[in-house]
Amino acid sequence: MRTIPTELADRIESGAATLCHVWLLRRSDGEAMGFTDHDGDLEVEGVACRASSGWTGGVGEAQTGLAAGSLSASGGLDDAAITEADIAAGLYDGARVELWRVDWMRPDLRVRLWAGTLARIRREAGRFVADLDGPMAALERVVGRTYGRGCDAVLGDARCRLGAAAVGGRSCDKRWETCVGTFGNGANFQGFPDIPGEDFLTARPFVGGRNDGGSRRR
Repeated sequence: MRTIPTELADRIESGAATLCHVWLLRRSDGEAMGFTDHDGDLEVEGVACRASSGWTGGVGEAQTGLAAGSLSASGGLDDAAITEADIAAGLYDGARVELWRVDWMRPDLRVRLWAGTLARIRREAGRFVADLDGPMAALERVVGRTYGRGCDAVLGDARCRLGAAAVGGRSCDKRWETCVGTFGNGANFQGFPDIPGEDFLTARPFVGGRNDGGSRRR
């Protein structure tokens, strides 16, 4: 349960115009940096938070219970904050990110609104967009393989085994019919097309062809 300092709660209730957002980012190598949408620099949790970084909150999805929840943030790329080189080097992969609501006149009056990890960071027209996963996101990650009709390989990877010449710029919708009919690669199909689905209840005996219960891949 989120605990809000009484004095801060009173200021929020009064509609005080001295509130701002602060993002704290801590990389796995121990580097910590802060950003704020206030027009002046602040210090929060012992971290200097830069006002000129251009960090802004983006689309947010705050979910309850065991749902993952997600947020996004964006900002300008500059040498004093987040650089292209550091992103390319993977220094921000899995970084810890916190979003705080802070009274910029009294930075000690603050409440943490959200905490999670940096899942992805991408460049868009000289700016970065960071996708952030909530604390429960790990529960939604798939570990190992799952059984499904569709192929879970990436077109042209080591499991698919198709070379660039065979792919020829075409896309794959992960279906058995596409793998066989378009690419002739049924032997390397990484799905389970014979698993019964919802249509099994309305299936009728197949007329013609082999009906020995064996796999279609033989």
